[in-house]
Amino acid sequence: MTYPATTADRVAPVVGGRTLKPGPVGVAAAGLALGAVSLNAAIGWRQAALFLVGGAAGVVLYHAAFGFTSAWRQLIAERRSEGLRAQMLMLAAASLVFIPALGSGHLFGQAVRGSVAPVGVSVAVGAFLFGVGMQIGGGCASGTLYTSGGGNTRMLVTLAAFIAGSVIGIAHLPWWERLPALKPISLVATVGVWAALAVNMALFAIIALAALWIEGRVGVGSGSDQDRITIRWGSDRDRIRIRSVSDPGRIAQVPGHFLRGPWPLVAGALGLAAVNIATLALAGRPWGVTSAFALWGSKALEAAGVQMTSWPYWATPARTAELHASVFKDITSVMDFGIILGAFAAAGLAGRFAPTWRVPARSLTAAVLGGLLLGYGARIAYGCNIGALFSGIASSSVHGWLWFAAAFVGNIFGTRLRPLFGLRVERRVETRA
Repeated sequence: MTYPATTADRVAPVVGGRTLKPGPVGVAAAGLALGAVSLNAAIGWRQAALFLVGGAAGVVLYHAAFGFTSAWRQLIAERRSEGLRAQMLMLAAASLVFIPALGSGHLFGQAVRGSVAPVGVSVAVGAFLFGVGMQIGGGCASGTLYTSGGGNTRMLVTLAAFIAGSVIGIAHLPWWERLPALKPISLVATVGVWAALAVNMALFAIIALAALWIEGRVGVGSGSDQDRITIRWGSDRDRIRIRSVSDPGRIAQVPGHFLRGPWPLVAGALGLAAVNIATLALAGRPWGVTSAFALWGSKALEAAGVQMTSWPYWATPARTAELHASVFKDITSVMDFGIILGAFAAAGLAGRFAPTWRVPARSLTAAVLGGLLLGYGARIAYGCNIGALFSGIASSSVHGWLWFAAAFVGNIFGTRLRPLFGLRVERRVETRA
């Protein structure tokens, strides 16, 4: 498979010389098939479909190596913007469907509502903490799930801490909700569908152009005949990227296949937009990830004897019913399970499922601390990079833009902290073509 240089010049899974691993693929495929059949019989076809949409998200995330954490770090540390620009494409594609649908109140006959939350101190602080956690924990919400499913054992530690941090966050949420905040602001409700769409598109374009300006201002290499090979080290899976500096328009040869990956970032952006649109059409609300972590952690505590319904977060009748219902009735949980299985299948298809159980102590400490910050930040900020940023901005919610700004600042701070935990950003090797 070939990719344009603008796409290949990114962190992508190394696939050369690897062969399909039938064990993980078979287990994941069986899990997805049996899960869908069981959910259809026990709950309904929509729940089964959402489970499979989650599975598709896991495949897209893994094969496109589509992460917010690495993309933002590349811009912060190297002034490389392709990942951020792909995110703007993803948001634009989703907004083109979301905003008109939310204006009419329906999508394909399904009543829909957006992801709209208050704009206040808790969002700013929570998103900042989440941003710090992204860099030292090694992933965002979707990134933690798909890398865990793909066999990254360090990220399993991050996920466990993420769940713990989410429970701590809901315990403290009433205090955060008393801090100054504006009521939820939807641009669709405030200025109308077409004005809201125009504002979103203008902001996406401004961010993408600013990112290009930053990248062009700094430059990407020296010498007219250099190719640069960059290898990522540290806790992430070994990855490699190749860019032609001498001929940016050259077609870069990247071994791959549709089933094996890697996919170009554009495919990842459009694929995730399709996932969110499908979620809106099936569930009547946008895609989310982290509310399930609070549910899982709370269920575990209740099983251990803690009276969770005494907590204000779970005291309302709707949330009490949610806490006591089967986890498979929760849309977010079902989609999260699908993401893990989808990434598991993708890792097997790529021949990359090979868990390593030895994790350096400092890296393990960072995983725990990062996961706690991710969970806590997501809960007090009313969502994560999916629920608040992706779904919030696509829903024209102002809180999504505040989340984006605060989380990016947190990522700057978190990137500076990485060396303290032995987490290097990147190591460059320059070679002559």
